Parts: sequence; C-alpha cells; structure tokens
Amino acid sequence: MKETTKIKNSKELKEINWVENIIRPNIRELKPYSTARDESNLKCAVYLDANESPYNSGYNRYPDPHSIELKRVAAESICKQLSRFIDPEVIEEPFMPKPENIFAGNGSDEAIDLLIRIFCTPGRDNIISLSPTYGMYKVCASINDVAYRELSLNTDFSFDKERLLQMCDSYSKVIFLCSPNNPTGNLLKKDDLIWIIERFHGVVAVDEAYIDFACDAGFIPLIDNYPNLVVLRTMSKAKGMAAIRVGFAISSQKIIAYMERVKYPYNIGRVNQELAVKALRESDPTLVETVIGEREMLAESLRRSPGVETVYPSDSNFLLVKFADAKQVYKSLLSAGIVTRERGDVAGCSQTLRITVGKPLENRALLSVINGGSSNKIGDCIELSRVTKETRVQVRIYPQGGRDSDIRTGVGFFDHMLEQISVHSGISMDIDAVGDLNVDPHHTVEDVAIVLGEAFKRMISAKKGYNRYGFVLPMDESRAEVLLDLGGRYTFVWSVSFSGERVGEFPCEMFRHFFSTLSASGLFTLHISAQGENDHHKAEAIFKAFARALRIALSNDVNAYQTPSSKGVI
Repeated sequence: MKETTKIKNSKELKEINWVENIIRPNIRELKPYSTARDESNLKCAVYLDANESPYNSGYNRYPDPHSIELKRVAAESICKQLSRFIDPEVIEEPFMPKPENIFAGNGSDEAIDLLIRIFCTPGRDNIISLSPTYGMYKVCASINDVAYRELSLNTDFSFDKERLLQMCDSYSKVIFLCSPNNPTGNLLKKDDLIWIIERFHGVVAVDEAYIDFACDAGFIPLIDNYPNLVVLRTMSKAKGMAAIRVGFAISSQKIIAYMERVKYPYNIGRVNQELAVKALRESDPTLVETVIGEREMLAESLRRSPGVETVYPSDSNFLLVKFADAKQVYKSLLSAGIVTRERGDVAGCSQTLRITVGKPLENRALLSVINGGSSNKIGDCIELSRVTKETRVQVRIYPQGGRDSDIRTGVGFFDHMLEQISVHSGISMDIDAVGDLNVDPHHTVEDVAIVLGEAFKRMISAKKGYNRYGFVLPMDESRAEVLLDLGGRYTFVWSVSFSGERVGEFPCEMFRHFFSTLSASGLFTLHISAQGENDHHKAEAIFKAFARALRIALSNDVNAYQTPSSKGVI
C-alpha cells in the first residue's frame, strides 16, 4: 500500500441498505435452484436424487455446487498474499476475506456477467468503464441489453475521476475499473479509485486480474470499508491456470449471496475445482518474480530496439509497445511463429502491440526478430503436455534450435542433464514440469521421459533423409558408449553401474529408468554402456553421448560421425 494517509471506515455508507435499493426486483425475489442434497443436510448418503449413474467413474457425481473447499483454500491463499503487502500504518484493520466473501466462477468473466444481470435492468440501466480496457465489460453489457458508457483515458493512461462521475446518472449501476489495466498495463491511482467508490451509489468492480505482477495489495483490504466494492481475481494469470477457467469475486456477504443465488447450479466442474485447489496450495511466488524480472529486461531491451518508439510502463505481465510500423513488426513476428496482440485499433493505442512476457527463451526469440534477426526455431516447434495426478509436464522442442534451453523440473541435477541433451544435440528444449517431489523424483523423471520421447518420435517421423544410426562420446576419466537406431523399433540395453545412491538429489537408479522410458516412448533402439570413477562425470558422459548420437542419427551429413570435443572446437 503506497498511500501515507490512514483510511478509516465509512460508517455512514455501511449503514445504508443500498443493495436492496438498486438490485433488480426480480433478482431480489428470485428463489435459487436448490438440490436435494442441499436440503437433506447429509454429509454421506445413498444418492438416488439426481439421476446420475450409480457406477463410479471418478466423475459420475455432480460437483459441489457451492465450491466450498475451493473458496476456503482461496480465502487462505488471498490472506497469505495480502499479509505480505499490508502496512498497518496505512490500514488500521485490513479486511481479510472468509469463504462467504468469495464467489467462485467460471473465470472472472462469469462474475462480470452476473454483476450486470443482478444490478442492471435490460433496456434501461447502464454500466460505465474506461477506454481502452478489457473488452468483456462491453460484450457482457451488449449481451444483457445494457447501455455501455466509456471514458477515454488520458495520454498517460490515467483517468479523470470527476468526468467519470459526471457520466453517471440514476440508471448507472456498475462501474468496472481494471487495475492494472488491460491493454495499457498500468496500475490505476488508488486515491482516484477510492474517490469514485465513496461517491458512486452503485457497485464499483475493481478487476485485479494482473495485481500479482504489481507488487501491491490491491483493494481487497478495503472491502469492509466500502460495501459497494467488488474485487475480481483470476487463476488465469499469475496462478498459471488459464485452461481451467476459474475466477473469483470478493465482496460483502450480501453481494456474494446474490451472486450465488443467480449463478447456474454447477458452474465449476469437479476436475476444475480440484485443479484450482491444488494450484492455490502449491503456488510458487518465485515464478511471478521471474516474470517481473523478464518484464523489466524485455522493456529495457525493447527501448534500444530499432523501430520502437515507446515502451509504456507496466505493472502487469505484458508490455504495450508503440512501433513506427506495428503491423510490419506483427507480421515479422508471426512469420517466425510468435503471436502477439495488435492493439492499434484501440483508442489511444495507435501503432502498438501488446506483448505478453514469456519465458527467457521466448523473450530472446522475440527480441531477435524485432532486432532484425531470425527465429526459425520458434516457428518449427513440437509441443506436447501430460497431466496426471502426480505431475504436470509441458515440453516444447525446436529441431532447428541452437544452444538455447529453458528447463525447470524442480530437480537440479536432472535439469543440468537435460540441458546437456539440448546443447549437444542442437535441439532447443523448453521443459516445464511440476511433480510430487515431496514424495520423490520418480514420477517427475518418468513423465518428462514419456513426453520428451513422444516429442522426439514426432520429430523423427517428420524428418526426411537422416543417418538413422548414431554413437559414442568420451569424457574426462569416464567413457560412455551410446548406440542409437531411429528405425522405429524399441529395444533397450543398459550396462552401467554407479558406486553411490545419488548424484546431487537425483537417485542413480532413475538414470536407467529415464532412458528406458525415453526410448520406449520415442520408439527407438538404445544401447548404453559406461565406465568411470566419478558418478557425476559418468552420468554427464551418458547424457552428452546420447545427445551426440541423436545429433548424428538425425543428420544427413557423413561428417557428423566425427566426434568433436565436449568443450567445443579445440
């Protein structure tokens, strides 16, 4: 919290029963859908009420319609996040949400739609927002036949709070303010938003989809001060769970109760609830810190790039960048396999692209294209993923890549070995794995091997004219011999022993399992033998030898059979 003046409770506003006064009469009288299980109040029973299949498939029963566990875990996660930012000298009694203060929806878009449906009478009422901003406010207004009014941002992407309030009339029911704003990326001034909240007689929804990247507590701590305040959050950005479509609205119990009344009975599936709970519990804040660091690096690099006129300040996980010829840059990036978002047709954003901050490899590729280089490896990638109860693995390989790799499995020595495959095979690899390392590395190593092997199989099947066979590499006091046949048949032979149980945190027994699983998934023949005194060097020699054998086998150049130094040309 950046303000220096203390914020005190607005008791007068809290005493006004304003919700009942502005809510649509039919919503106020609405009797929500009720299930027999809700009415029975039983925790365990024989369920013959909902016409489901009685045979267990794991998903034969309807999900929890109230997302009770998800809300509980979300409340814990939000409180933990807020505690890192709240300054008691600024907010004397910060609001910490309880489950009953949280609505869980199918993305924050469901919450946006519900707020309009609850408070706005079609054909009569209006909502207000800024321009440019997130497009779904306008779309949802149109779907619900509610007028949409917008105030253009100033040239520095701030807004005139007095003009915004002047746009309101007795039919203005909801103001949507996205902070940090999309597509401009800036955090709106907190004092201006509070000024609006205190004076507007309807709902003010502050959309904080990108707040994690702003290093700011946002507006949740003020909810108890302002009963007309609704804060929107999402699992799609910092939590990295866009595919499950889960978002939240945090507000007073009264507003949340109406949202629960109007929503569809089973708005979030069981699988998505389970995945959201898992992600909230296992959220890694260092990933947000990495994105912020990459954002600053990318911004600084772009400022020095030819054709870049302005890199606007950002508190989000993207940059709005103005180019001399944005359309040409967009086309150049697209031809290299890099998709950005053109925003030149949006008011105040002429000649701009909105660029999401990617992984280091992706950001370097983007800069290469913008600076006049090429990035063929990005446009020619194979992408696969695998999700199990124990792991989530995503693999991208770039057959035309150079020495770049971006590998994160949570097992340090394994990452180092996978990097050797990338460097010595000439195949860039982007591997992102999250597994049950609290148990052991087994599932993580195994599932990475499964996905990587499948990616290699697809790469091999798409390639024309290659040697098929590859072998051998010496290293230090160790000698590793790898014989590889990409003929489409699986055979695996392992003649290696290790003196210790582990190298770093990596169990030595998993070396054999990794390569066996890799060759089985990739459908190739692999013979590995190695000797040496040092387990670390022996393992490294095996991985480098495999990579060199793969490089030879994929090449159609007879000179590839020459064995170079592992240190490069000497």
